[in-house]
Amino acid sequence: MKKGIHPKYMLTVVKCGCGNSFNTRSTVPELKVDICNACHPFYTGKLKFIDAAGRIEKFKTKFGEGGYASLKRGKKEAAETAAAAPAAEA
Repeated sequence: MKKGIHPKYMLTVVKCGCGNSFNTRSTVPELKVDICNACHPFYTGKLKFIDAAGRIEKFKTKFGEGGYASLKRGKKEAAETAAAAPAAEA
């Protein structure tokens, strides 16, 4: 290995936004992270659903109660219904 071209590997303090901190090794003396194992929902078991503009409710109403009506009918029935509708209007 060449001398003087490799970064210095040192003890590093990792600080999370939740206040947790721990030591590891890296090429920088301090790392600041937004989320760590002490506050991440996967590790804590406290899952939060972030609902943006009612998307969860929209999904539940669309698929939670049995799905689309067209999925309940067979393909043949759907084609017959679509063909019969223009004849009924005329």
